[in-house]
Amino acid sequence: MRREATGTYDVTVAGGETVRAFIPVPLPPSPDVDLREGLRRPFEAAAAALGRLDAVTELLPDAAYFVYGYVRKEAVLSSQIEGTQSSLSDLMLHEAGGAPATLPDDVLETSNYVGALYHGIQRLREDFPLSNRLMREVHAKLLASGRGATMMPGEFRRTQNWIGGSRPGNAAFVPPPPNHVEECMAALERFIHATDDDLPALVKAGLAHVQFETIHPFLDGNGRLGRLLITLMLCDAGLLREPLLYLSLYFKQHRDTYYRLLNEMRTTGDWEAWLRFFLKGVQHVAEAAVATARSASETVAANRARIAQEGRRASSALRVHRALAERPVDQINGIAERTGLSAPTVAASLRLLEEMDLVSEVTGRQRGMIFAYDGYLDVLREGTEEPPG
Repeated sequence: MRREATGTYDVTVAGGETVRAFIPVPLPPSPDVDLREGLRRPFEAAAAALGRLDAVTELLPDAAYFVYGYVRKEAVLSSQIEGTQSSLSDLMLHEAGGAPATLPDDVLETSNYVGALYHGIQRLREDFPLSNRLMREVHAKLLASGRGATMMPGEFRRTQNWIGGSRPGNAAFVPPPPNHVEECMAALERFIHATDDDLPALVKAGLAHVQFETIHPFLDGNGRLGRLLITLMLCDAGLLREPLLYLSLYFKQHRDTYYRLLNEMRTTGDWEAWLRFFLKGVQHVAEAAVATARSASETVAANRARIAQEGRRASSALRVHRALAERPVDQINGIAERTGLSAPTVAASLRLLEEMDLVSEVTGRQRGMIFAYDGYLDVLREGTEEPPG
């Protein structure tokens, strides 16, 4: 179904140039999104895959550990889309107190993403509504330090921004003027909370993501927060108990299609075309996450079985191994604190795990050594180590 344009244009001045800024009409689309023709099967497949992903948190014995690593994988991918060069290894090394190989600001921005996500999820678990206030709180965490710290963290923009191009006059897209941001975001909040539109939560998340990116309400961090919004909405709706669905890798792999559909939707109102792409992404990413979770769990179980054969040394080594499954990059003192073992006992166990080629020391230092659980990291880092195209 094709509609008229999904918004109006307002002539405004930005950077000394006169430009046409786009103001989206409030959601839901009119006429209604047709979930029958062309969308029924993609929706059912995506919903089923999402259900299997949610079940992983109940079926896997090490689900909590997987969530820890998977959240950080998403932080890396979402930050890479914005141009950072931080890797999963860099992020975990930073959290363990080491010095990552990439630019400090890149790693700091990625670490901020982890904090922003956890803040949002915790607030939802406290029954705080998914609202503009919460989005501003999450944004403040996202830009708490690093390059974004000067870009009005936690506040809607008060100046005009633009997407693509070197200046407003040659931009690919110009979002609403700043005096329209509050009303556009208020309308988006009403849509998120509405219960009378008969739209499934999964479909609403796809629509809300586009609307958020179209409004572009902040000076910086809109892409990262817009992708986080999808996960927050699915968790808030009870479709996911843990924040395990992330579309950053899918959007990264299909970047041209993603941006083309966003732009076409704004001019043609073809929400169905966007939703087909979105739902296919949800299905693909959910299925991949289930496979990764199972692979990670199998890796941990297989390694534990090997360690258990090491006789008297096995008991302490198994405790150290469990700590590394929980946090795959850490210092000896950190592992000692979390296991209750002495630092010498932890060091001895790590030497055993090194001999078994399960872990490696990553700093090359004699003091403050940091160890990485390589096999587990290899499972998690798939798709994150190459710089974005």
